[in-house]
Amino acid sequence: MKRTIFALLTLSTLIFSCSSDKEDQGPQGQEAIVGTWQATELKIDNETASDEAKFGRDILNHLTAKDCYILSLTFYADLSVILESSANYLEINATSTGLDVPCPTEVDTETSTYTYDGEVITYVDTDSTSKMISATIEGNIMRVDAADLDIPNFNASGELLFVRK
Repeated sequence: MKRTIFALLTLSTLIFSCSSDKEDQGPQGQEAIVGTWQATELKIDNETASDEAKFGRDILNHLTAKDCYILSLTFYADLSVILESSANYLEINATSTGLDVPCPTEVDTETSTYTYDGEVITYVDTDSTSKMISATIEGNIMRVDAADLDIPNFNASGELLFVRK
């Protein structure tokens, strides 16, 4: 599960888009990715998405609204990346008013290395395998194609959005 979440987060940070106007683009290449990125939204098509994808989206939206971020990637200029995930510690409680999902207090942390050329993030996963992911960055928003991700509840067609903190 940790490997899957790490792959999702890493993939999400890898998909960046740039405008064609070089003066308006801001940092490019390696500089564009440096910082902490938090998963804030899963954009999916309500008519074609599975119930699991909708549930994952709803949980992510609920936690983000409470300033709780269960997935975060921190890219450093020295080409190291740290993944923090609380997804393994989610608790879903049934209450008289509906479901309650408290913000997890435990976090799994993984460290790896990466490169970013402005369009593709290449990183080494926990099996020492090199992975490549396309990523777009627009200002402080990073978009990842959720269909390419191998993460339960987040692998429906759509986009996983990360916001730079």
